[in-house]
Amino acid sequence: MNPKGKAIIFSAPSGAGKTTIVRALLNRGIPLEFSISASSREARGEERDGIDYYFLGINGFKAEIDRDGFVEWEEVYPDQFYGTLKAEIERIWNNNHAVIFDVDVYGGIALKKSLGENALSIFVQPPSAIELEKRLRGRQTESEEKIQMRLKKAAEELSMSVEFDMVLLNDDLPIAIATAEAKILEFLNA
Repeated sequence: MNPKGKAIIFSAPSGAGKTTIVRALLNRGIPLEFSISASSREARGEERDGIDYYFLGINGFKAEIDRDGFVEWEEVYPDQFYGTLKAEIERIWNNNHAVIFDVDVYGGIALKKSLGENALSIFVQPPSAIELEKRLRGRQTESEEKIQMRLKKAAEELSMSVEFDMVLLNDDLPIAIATAEAKILEFLNA
């Protein structure tokens, strides 16, 4: 298995479970290392800079754009930017690991276009729109306005699943994790 130079991309609408699946995979002994995304937003709840995201602020994020420091970046919501730092990918590959990404749908598509055959892109599909809303509300971290904004965006994102190498239904978490693990091992051994 040679993970260096390879990447695994997980994307989904907010609340579909991609972060839960990625965290589980990181504990499976696969040579994967999490790519910490950069964001212009403030930390939520227990999030920590350099662990959950690189919280750059709007000005810091725009400065990185000007320096061509991103593999991909997106203005996901007005003045809310997310992106993947080139230096982060190189750091992980230099550790002889495959990069694993937990990014929004547009970021996932952009990463796949950039990395091509060196990347396996996986779209995490929620069981239903009702379950997705239930999960978003269960977080209890966002206003009603933010929840409605995420639900509206999710409808658009769900139609983009065809852009990914694999659609992973997350209606039974242990099965979704095992299915993802098998596909990743197949990709890394190819």
